[in-house]
Amino acid sequence: MKQIFDALECEADYRVVNRASFPSCFAVSDLAAAAFGAVGVAMARLIGGAVRVDQRLASLWFGASIHPVGWEMPPIWDATAGDYRCKDGWIRLHTNLPHHRRAALGVLGVSADRQSVADAVVLRGKDEVETAIVAAGGVAAAMRSAAEWAAHPQGKAVMAEPLIHWHKGAVKPWVTTAGRPLAGLKVLDLTRVIAGPVATRTLAGFGAEVLRIDPPGWDEPNVVPDVTLGKRCAMLSLHCDRDRRVFESLLARADVLVHGYRPDALAGLGYGAEARARIAPDLVEVALDAYGWSGPWAGRRGFDSLVQMSSGIADAGMRWAGADCPTPLPVQALDHATGYLMAAAVLRMLAGNGAKAARLSLARTGALLMEHPQGRQGTLSRTPEGPDFDPAPETTPWGPARRLRPALDVAGTPMHWSRAASVLGSSPAEWVN
Repeated sequence: MKQIFDALECEADYRVVNRASFPSCFAVSDLAAAAFGAVGVAMARLIGGAVRVDQRLASLWFGASIHPVGWEMPPIWDATAGDYRCKDGWIRLHTNLPHHRRAALGVLGVSADRQSVADAVVLRGKDEVETAIVAAGGVAAAMRSAAEWAAHPQGKAVMAEPLIHWHKGAVKPWVTTAGRPLAGLKVLDLTRVIAGPVATRTLAGFGAEVLRIDPPGWDEPNVVPDVTLGKRCAMLSLHCDRDRRVFESLLARADVLVHGYRPDALAGLGYGAEARARIAPDLVEVALDAYGWSGPWAGRRGFDSLVQMSSGIADAGMRWAGADCPTPLPVQALDHATGYLMAAAVLRMLAGNGAKAARLSLARTGALLMEHPQGRQGTLSRTPEGPDFDPAPETTPWGPARRLRPALDVAGTPMHWSRAASVLGSSPAEWVN
């Protein structure tokens, strides 16, 4: 995974222990170790010291870090989400969010019944269904082979992009605090679902004050207990003048902004690059999107599971497994790896690499992974064992839970979080310090 460290302009100077691997046609666990290693090496540029990554734990963090005790997480997928056979191949529908579900069902002209969806889709071509759902504001992805993706205009655009695109600019040097190197760093988190929240959870693990902002009524019950560890979570409507004033005051005092808006989406809310620079001239910024920042799909909505379908990963997995249906990665590795690379990018900018903004995408991370087929048979189970957990229980709003032990140790100090996971909107929209 040398490309990761080349992108960060760092040597891959870290030690890996407990080398365990998920079963996959691609080196998912190696990617997990390298992603954590990137965070560690970038942090070491700030504080010095040796970097150690536990590959077994890194792999498990790519699944779920929280494991409820006496309660259950909601299902990961909506009942109608998933893979469907079309007359000429496969398509994946992502219907977890109500407006995406309405768009897909509206195009297909059916109710929220899996069999009805299957009956409607099987009569149509995969590209036709994909195009219609996307045009209606939904999200879907036809399964393509790696060769088809390489020939696709968006596949070509993604491969022409760097793994991390840096925007040059001056950054005020960050002065670390002993034991908690990011203590006092204000991180404004405008991200959803997995990749961005993983990035900000990682920064919180080094002491950053992370404030997540969501629109009123928003919820992600199937991931919030996992990704809000260490954060405070508030709600603001950027369509409301009063809330906009609050948001601008938060932005003005923030050190770092992390967002997952598609290109030009923030500008549509009145917070384009010029406006952000005017409000917070010293801001460090990291952004991600699904399908890359150039090409015909630069503005397309997407998620990890859809990018796997589009880019050839699910097709390669199907062939590797000898299956007759799409076979994704054992975990949502594109989300998690991109999240850790985003955190590493923040740390590199704080250490002074001559940049003040960075952009990443799930599709570009997927292209990196596809360059690394797994040559050995992985045997790691996604179910952690007792020693994998932190011995101290976590008290959450949903009930007690066990959290995985940190996979990363920098300078003899593992990451740790001072706040348990929290409910969205449970904190006021203000900085603590």
